[in-house]
Amino acid sequence: MARLILASSSPRRQEILKSLRASFEIITSNADESVNCNMPPEEIVMTLAERKAQTVAKENHDAFVIGADTIVVYNDRILGKPADRDDAKQMLMMLSGNTHAVFTGTCILHGNDKEIFYEKTEVSFWELAEAEIDRYIRTGEPLDKAGSYGIQGYGAILVKSIHGDFYSVVGLPVAKLYRALKKMGYPT
Repeated sequence: MARLILASSSPRRQEILKSLRASFEIITSNADESVNCNMPPEEIVMTLAERKAQTVAKENHDAFVIGADTIVVYNDRILGKPADRDDAKQMLMMLSGNTHAVFTGTCILHGNDKEIFYEKTEVSFWELAEAEIDRYIRTGEPLDKAGSYGIQGYGAILVKSIHGDFYSVVGLPVAKLYRALKKMGYPT
């Protein structure tokens, strides 16, 4: 049986990948995540996804290795994981009542074969009262997530609408991933 490896410690990506009903291993990547922030967002996420996959694939050349990276972009500004609660509040206040983009890059490496792609999803937030933002921050949920929210958790109450792939916002565009794995010969 072909080995499938997720080069990520993200519990959200692991849950999404389980939906494929394929057994997989988790090997956390220690890739350098520094990039030129002047690159377009889609290039940033694909570059980082490929780096993550490459660091794991070096020792697992025979496996199908999946790397992924997600960023939130609002007004050409990349919103990563917040430094602290104040940073999370600033991000959420900025996103309140506005539409932002979530980019997820995915790279699959298998031997000398490579599939790399990205998804862009637009997410619109309701107008949020400061008390709502404070209550959400107290849950602790936004502190380890790009853009300071998790659409799959309590943060779902912030979201007015999305245009694009929900799972990409969570961290892994599973339908596109499935098709890419199939194209590469992974037994689906």
